[in-house]
Amino acid sequence: MAMKHLNVQLIDLPKIADPRGNLTFAEAQSMVPFDIKRAYWVYDVPGGESRGGHAHKKLKQFVVALSGSFHVTLDNGYEQKTVLLNHPYQGLLIDVKTWRTLDDFSSGAVCLVLASEHYEAEDYIEDYDEFLKYIGCSK
Repeated sequence: MAMKHLNVQLIDLPKIADPRGNLTFAEAQSMVPFDIKRAYWVYDVPGGESRGGHAHKKLKQFVVALSGSFHVTLDNGYEQKTVLLNHPYQGLLIDVKTWRTLDDFSSGAVCLVLASEHYEAEDYIEDYDEFLKYIGCSK
């Protein structure tokens, strides 16, 4: 049975302030709690569009707003929470079996995603009703 409590974890990353420009970094295992097997970024999202709209069976993600801002709505079948990402020194950990939607992208927003697994189409659950069945939620 799925956990009814939705665990939302924002992780602060190091911010090294410098008059020439700030620097932030992320390291696997010590800051991002998994080995990073893939990195990708989303940008130039047209106004009113959303990304995500799916869950993963075994892939975990660490999501960072490198520039601009956007909202991430997380759903475990029992509870929903929306998190505003707008700091390049903060990342949101998204666990397995969590439905996610990204929306309200500001102009120029860049979303970095660090993933625990390589891309596998079979890992995606793209239908919300199938997601609820997969996690054993009887809404």
